[in-house]
Amino acid sequence: MEKGYFPSDRPALTVDVVIFRLSGDQLETLLICRGKPPFKGKWAIPGGFVRADESLNAAAKRELREETGLKDVYLEQLYTFGDPKRDPRGRVVTVAYFAVATTAEAAEPEAGDDAIKAAWYPLNKLPDVAFDHKDIIKYAHQRLRYKLEYTSVGFRLLPAEFTLAELQTAYQIVLGEELDKRNFRRRILEAGIIEETGKYRSGQVGPRAQLYRYRDDAVVEAKARRLFP
Repeated sequence: MEKGYFPSDRPALTVDVVIFRLSGDQLETLLICRGKPPFKGKWAIPGGFVRADESLNAAAKRELREETGLKDVYLEQLYTFGDPKRDPRGRVVTVAYFAVATTAEAAEPEAGDDAIKAAWYPLNKLPDVAFDHKDIIKYAHQRLRYKLEYTSVGFRLLPAEFTLAELQTAYQIVLGEELDKRNFRRRILEAGIIEETGKYRSGQVGPRAQLYRYRDDAVVEAKARRLFP
């Protein structure tokens, strides 16, 4: 006979948001320093409990805004993490999200709510983090690399206008590998997902670099082609 199910047995529900940005030659993620137990004073990804009257997406946006000051960034649901022992307070299931932002959008975070402070950390220099957040960050990075091949998510890490060199650098940082310059440019241009702006960027040395932008109507082309199979 199955054990009865009581309301007190129901797990609590939270959302956590892994947000990425490019800074120099590093891919960084935003962490907050927790101001309350458990793990008070320890770094963690932004997140918190879902309110009874809000959707998961609304909760993720609210927590990101309240704890870091960031808003209006690309955000999508990532995965659900529900190990019974992931939270010392009891049975807590979290729905993780991942977000990406340009350097301008995510310049200086403003810690708020129960976050003491917020700071950007390179993925290869993360501090010890609370809960199972290390696993969540790793999973989000894997998803970002995978989606880079067939969606526009990589362009959301860049300003609206960029050079081909800047685009290749962004791809290399996220993928963690060097890409052949000629092959990369051929694949990107053949995919038809970017277009010339008619503008150029002058560098300190060498010729002016042509500026491109992502085509807003390029969704079909992006999904139809795997740029780096």
